[in-house]
Amino acid sequence: MTEERHSRFPDAHADRDRAEHVPLTPQTSSPAYALAFADEEFLCREELRPVRLQLELLKPQLMLDEQGVESTIVMFGGARIPAPAHKDQARTQTLADLSHFYDEAREFARLMTLKSMETDGKQNVVVTGGGPGVMEAGNRGAVDAGGSSIGLSIVLPHEQAPNEYVTPSLSFNFHYFAIRKMHFLMRARAITVFPGGFGTLDELFETLTLIQTGRMERVPFILFGRAFWESIINWEALSDAGTISADDLNLFKFAESAQEAMEIFEAWESAPPRDSLPGRER
Repeated sequence: MTEERHSRFPDAHADRDRAEHVPLTPQTSSPAYALAFADEEFLCREELRPVRLQLELLKPQLMLDEQGVESTIVMFGGARIPAPAHKDQARTQTLADLSHFYDEAREFARLMTLKSMETDGKQNVVVTGGGPGVMEAGNRGAVDAGGSSIGLSIVLPHEQAPNEYVTPSLSFNFHYFAIRKMHFLMRARAITVFPGGFGTLDELFETLTLIQTGRMERVPFILFGRAFWESIINWEALSDAGTISADDLNLFKFAESAQEAMEIFEAWESAPPRDSLPGRER
């Protein structure tokens, strides 16, 4: 926790409490009288969007800093991929066939959390989107190892609570997708992407673009399930067309199992590619 800061000015909590106990008059009943930072209607105004963006960036940042989280392992993947025990409830046969990736995600998170706990548990903390499917598997694997994990939920049209395996003090909720994505990547030491839909594809390509353009330091980038990814994305066609360079296909690797992904990560840790080193020009 950060040290308490002492100030000669009144504490915001104290003034908020005092303002709630003033005599009830036409003046004090007016919305104009409410303290700006305690006025929810004011904070939700269209003109306050820049302030809300800042608050949404700051709140998780401060809380993660207070809990000492220094680096993360990102796990992207589909919410609709079921646990193998429930694959008979899957919407399609393809989803049922992909259910084994639930177990691989769970095992990868377990292995990575055990590795994290070999030191202080503050490095390489698993972070997911906090929802069901692959996200649930990632948080569940951390629980299997006896460790903590982060969940970055977002408000969606259909109500969705965080999965039960997210560490409560590391369970955050977002209004802005852009700020949520920043928190996924700000501390990332590795990116793993499991089969998924539009949301997973969005996260996949935005992160690859940040790395490709040098806006984010290169990290291990692992796609689980070569057959799935090569069936929905013609990577070679992008290279052949010249819309990406041939070297861009080296920004990621494929893995089929948790153990294989761990081996890729550990090989990177011991000998990262030269162009991933800080300060190298691209």
